[in-house]
Amino acid sequence: MNKKYDVIIAGGGLAGLTLSIQLKQANPDISILILESRKSSAPTAAHKVGESTVELATHYFREVLGLKDYLEEHELPKHGLRFFFKNGTKEDISSRVELGPRLKLPTPSHQLDRGTFENYLEKLTKELGTEIILGSRARDVNFSEDGHEVIFTQSGEEMSVTGKWVVDATSRFNLLKRKLKFEKEAPHDVNAVWWRVKGVIDIDEWSENGEWKNLLAPHLRYLSTVHFMDSGYWLWVIPLGSKNTSIGIVADEDLHPFHTINTYEKAVEWIRVNEPLALSKVCPPKEDLMDFRILKHFAHDSKRIYSNERWAVTGEAGAFLDPFYSPGSDFISLNNTWLSDLILRDLAGEDISMRAEIYEQTHLRWFTSWLPIYQDKYKLMGNTQIMVIKIFWDWAIYWSVPCLLFTNKGFTNLTVLKELFMTTNGIGVKFQELNKRMQDLFLQWLPHEHEIFSNRYIDPFDLEYMRRFQEGIPVEHETRELLKQITTNMHTLEQIAATIFRLVSHQVKGTPVDMKINPYSISLIEEVDTTSDLAIAPDPAITKDVRVMWFYGEKITS
Repeated sequence: MNKKYDVIIAGGGLAGLTLSIQLKQANPDISILILESRKSSAPTAAHKVGESTVELATHYFREVLGLKDYLEEHELPKHGLRFFFKNGTKEDISSRVELGPRLKLPTPSHQLDRGTFENYLEKLTKELGTEIILGSRARDVNFSEDGHEVIFTQSGEEMSVTGKWVVDATSRFNLLKRKLKFEKEAPHDVNAVWWRVKGVIDIDEWSENGEWKNLLAPHLRYLSTVHFMDSGYWLWVIPLGSKNTSIGIVADEDLHPFHTINTYEKAVEWIRVNEPLALSKVCPPKEDLMDFRILKHFAHDSKRIYSNERWAVTGEAGAFLDPFYSPGSDFISLNNTWLSDLILRDLAGEDISMRAEIYEQTHLRWFTSWLPIYQDKYKLMGNTQIMVIKIFWDWAIYWSVPCLLFTNKGFTNLTVLKELFMTTNGIGVKFQELNKRMQDLFLQWLPHEHEIFSNRYIDPFDLEYMRRFQEGIPVEHETRELLKQITTNMHTLEQIAATIFRLVSHQVKGTPVDMKINPYSISLIEEVDTTSDLAIAPDPAITKDVRVMWFYGEKITS
């Protein structure tokens, strides 16, 4: 092939296809070639992790890529993330503590049938002028200032093509990571198995309790990404637009070893023991399965992401953490946003050296700052009180900073990035430190918290600050207003952290619930700063909100 392309994308899955669309929509004259290993269209039930989107990725798909009409017509709307916690009897779903929105959330999200979605993306990117070669596998890259040569095989024949930019979107094949040796382990040893079953599974039908059924409007539970949780695991139930259902087990290796779930027969037995009510609902005879997949130790990091030498990785070819909270598409959205900005600027003749370095460092730091949300946290999943507060904390930090930055193009605004992430005491550094303190607190709290709760429902919108963070996601700000809003949100997060710590420390150590606290010193095992200028007094509104999710209200004393 003699034609030289502006961009060659190795891999035509979700990451590669959305990148090509983003580039073509920004500059229709860019020449792009996608090399995709599958030989035909993706099957309707293409089996990939990533069917559930949350707010950041939804904005990317709907607003950045302009896919709003397609998503609303062909994919299911999503009614948030929904969690059912351990209680005395897992045979009765209506008695388990349930966490999730009662009403439709103001910021939309979707459940994606990945095969259907990727087939549409392939059709769209071809319509935009991108060339796609199916049945082709990129095998190697020879780098050159005059254009990178990509070696690929098709029908057993070795071929080559040249491009100014080469992007690795080969997922776990890791073309560039292996060649350039920038692999990096992620210290998070969790495994997954998953399958799809034909037909609709509506968890409202799992109980005859009319009061429980009528607590939500019909089908809202069905449209949620549902998690059943206990120590070391969660079981997902996700509806798909094809009227089929995705089922998955995600489990910590130390608590539920991979060998106990790595075949369908073992997974069924595991469900019989751990989630018996689900057994007859999600485990059809093996011959009726649409597919079954396993993935051991799925988390992985990367030492590199972007290079000013015109190569990059995107999607799982870079870094992947965990499907809990459905962040996979978020990282693709961020990855492609940084990468498309670099490619477009470079092809326009701009020197991208500084941006490439800043974007890469921001991306890698963001991965590092998100790791504590997951690392060692599966052991908390059997503790309702800790997990309720953790989930609300994790949502608060997600809605208040990264979502707001993304919808306001903050991740490609150098003024914003420098102020937030490139200074010693920048908000980004404080954000990472505060989250790490909180995630450590949850682990420190675990030996002291043993209560099993039942018959409770809690909604994120029961808390005023959670509602404010969610409703603020789509609000547009100029640069200075954005930085001001992020600063305001950080002050709220500091108050939330301090308030949670006061309650936990009061329960564990008997300390006053109204003491001043430096939120960057909170700990149950280290000395806490209560006297410096950084120590803050309780905020009545935040205290009221936090006590909504505190199940020990009657035990609080002055």
